[in-house]
Amino acid sequence: MIRLLIVADDFTGALDTGVQFADFGAVTRVMTEGWNGWDDVSASVQVLVLDAETRHLSPREAYKRVFAVVQNAAASGIPFIYKKTDSALRGNIGSELQALKDASGVDILPFIPAFPQMGRITKHGVHFINGKPVSESVFGKDPFEPVDCSFIPDIIHRQTETDATVLERGWTEEELAKCRDKIAVFDAADGQDIQTVARKLYAGGLLKASAGCAGFASAFPEILALKKRRRSIPVLEEGLLVICGSVNPITCRQLDRAEESGFVRIRLTPEQKLVPDYWESSAGREQLDRIFCKCRISPCCIIDTDGQCERKAAENSGYSSESARRHIADVLGKILGELIRRGLKKTILITGGDTLLGFMKNMGIFEVEPICEIIPGAVLSRFCVEHKVYQMISKSGGFGSDELLVQLAEKIKEKERVLC
Repeated sequence: MIRLLIVADDFTGALDTGVQFADFGAVTRVMTEGWNGWDDVSASVQVLVLDAETRHLSPREAYKRVFAVVQNAAASGIPFIYKKTDSALRGNIGSELQALKDASGVDILPFIPAFPQMGRITKHGVHFINGKPVSESVFGKDPFEPVDCSFIPDIIHRQTETDATVLERGWTEEELAKCRDKIAVFDAADGQDIQTVARKLYAGGLLKASAGCAGFASAFPEILALKKRRRSIPVLEEGLLVICGSVNPITCRQLDRAEESGFVRIRLTPEQKLVPDYWESSAGREQLDRIFCKCRISPCCIIDTDGQCERKAAENSGYSSESARRHIADVLGKILGELIRRGLKKTILITGGDTLLGFMKNMGIFEVEPICEIIPGAVLSRFCVEHKVYQMISKSGGFGSDELLVQLAEKIKEKERVLC
């Protein structure tokens, strides 16, 4: 029976959040937009994470989609609903929080965006990434969706007229009571702050509807007294194939460091990324043959979009940034799907939510089971295609140290099996 519904705005974020519960031992599933309703969900599932894919929608469309899901869930008797937001505050923060508040009918909507484990903290209502206000971090320089404000109430107010009030560390019940009919933004600088906020809100009956990223969600398994099950130890395929659709500078540094350590790096050309039906042409099929051979014989490979050139190439090809983003994600998903169908056996890491969803659509997959977080920022999941079970690792573009890919390759090379 579903005890908690999490509504995420993109797929890697859905997995980042779902793994907080899988690591605990709760039966957790992540489903994409192809699902058919609550009846599709096994009775054993306690936590359902639904990827609503609202990150790149207009604020109005994001509101409508989140409102419909939350209203349906509340009517179905799901006791706790959590709106997962981006840990760097990208996307439709204000409109989605408003949709959650409206559809759930709560008086006070708690919003805790901090994720201290990943260097995201909130002080005096200002969101920081690794010590810098988010607008001054790498996310402020994002080529597609830069975050140009760091004060959270101001970000919220861009898409809703509902007041947002900051509750700093050490807040009192009296201060919380003054947040009636408001969005309450909570400061948090470490894991203890997260736990304190969660316990106090639960005791006050204020977790019926709440919001935040994977950081605050990590406090829920204990608070909600979810049931544990014994977890299996994953066994990974030898070798590593990285499929990268992220242009985040953090990911770019990870790719460069991996290439320096010996990864074979395959950079797609503008033609291969943007020309319609390229991969169905004879040139495209020949290129797939070459990619398959390289990936089969090389221990560690990267298939990269060379994202720094994407905007200019898209403009030259007549694409808008949004249509180019979708098309490139579909291309990467198609390439990976073809490699798997040809029998490539490697551990696969996909970085970037759009790329991950492109792959899932290509394979006709609508449900994924998160297993564990192998190393900080990298989530291992499994899925089934034609009764065969596959495993993959996902990573949000802005997560992880520069050494993440190198460290993961070493774990696989050493045949380290107790990863979780």
